[in-house]
Amino acid sequence: MANAREIKSRIKSIQDTKKITTAMYLIASTRLRKAKQSLDATRPYFTSLQTALSRLIRHMPEVESIYLGTGSYTDNGLMRRGYLVITADKGLAGAYNNNIQREVLRQIKAMAGPWELYVVGECGRQFFQHHGYKIEETFHYTAQNPTIDRARHIASVLLERYRAGALDEIYIAYTDMENSVTATPRFFKLAPLEKGYFRPMEMDEDGYGESCEFMPGLTELVNRMIPDIIAGYIYSALVDSYCAEQNARMMAMDAANRNAEEMLAELSVSYNRMRQTAITQEITEISGGARAQKQKQVSRRERV
Repeated sequence: MANAREIKSRIKSIQDTKKITTAMYLIASTRLRKAKQSLDATRPYFTSLQTALSRLIRHMPEVESIYLGTGSYTDNGLMRRGYLVITADKGLAGAYNNNIQREVLRQIKAMAGPWELYVVGECGRQFFQHHGYKIEETFHYTAQNPTIDRARHIASVLLERYRAGALDEIYIAYTDMENSVTATPRFFKLAPLEKGYFRPMEMDEDGYGESCEFMPGLTELVNRMIPDIIAGYIYSALVDSYCAEQNARMMAMDAANRNAEEMLAELSVSYNRMRQTAITQEITEISGGARAQKQKQVSRRERV
């Protein structure tokens, strides 16, 4: 059984750790708020792009584009797929990293055919390398600093492989923070975009739709817009994952703080009991010594 000094030392250690977890909780809450503001500030632009592309395809459903095709196949009839996986650079975020990593492994095993792995985040890089998976490219310093420039860079790397015919499909795996409690791993197809995703053109009551002209041409316009839309998808996924990471870290640090408070309460009770026992023992020893001295003096006077 630990003595009072050991219990006191452990209480001091837990208190110091609690200061760290409290600071991490506050930092994560600040970063979460800033990330949400950044996403809200840029989302209208990409929403407008998607709306414009939807209108174009509704007007001209026969438009052809490499980004709207079904892709090619390998000699054995299998699709070549690229997977962009968004994880964190740091741990201490509960099951945030494990959930998305397990989902990617499940998808890779479920889909036949060759694949390439692109990873955002140091945790994901170490995980897949540890399990023997080849990583085509790792995007450093992106998980903790999601910006539109980094999203465009990632999109350019993936789409270059796609245009070269090295990839037939591009998927992104990220974590979507549905609310302050729930975060769900998402697996989304980036390219090629399916035409069925867009609503068919709605005609006016008189039977006429809108009249549009495209310069220099509809295909050129679509080929220019879709890479920006894909970059917007990636940026949104980066920020959503970053928000989910910070929220998961807040929940983990909050749980750590509650556990620390429970441990401190138990240790305080144990320390006080042990301290009270020691005080009682000292009082008993002093009382016993005083009685012994008194009896000794009485015996001496009786002999005299």
